Amino acid sequence: MNDRSGLLSICRKAGKLKMGMDIVKGGCESGEVKAVFVTSDISEKSLKEIRYCCAVNEVRVYRLEMTMDMTASALGRRSGILGVCDGGFAKALAKSAERVSADLEDFYS
Repeated sequence: MNDRSGLLSICRKAGKLKMGMDIVKGGCESGEVKAVFVTSDISEKSLKEIRYCCAVNEVRVYRLEMTMDMTASALGRRSGILGVCDGGFAKALAKSAERVSADLEDFYS
């Protein structure tokens, strides 16, 4: 288990992790989600949808070097979109992740 997998597992056990498109979008809209992390094999359609939601709600998006299968083994559930509800966990996970542009201008140009 790598550092990100372990950190995600701890985050889930602490109740600070949301998984799946609809749950994460709801968390972004309510202000509960501090950062969104997507897996490397997420579909372009899903990535565009979550990027738009994050742009509207001013939430940062990062791409993890993990696949959905890797999240399944670490968390017990296969998911490509993860919402972190704790600033400390979000900051720690973001250190080793690639930032994804989530700017409203990307959608209206």
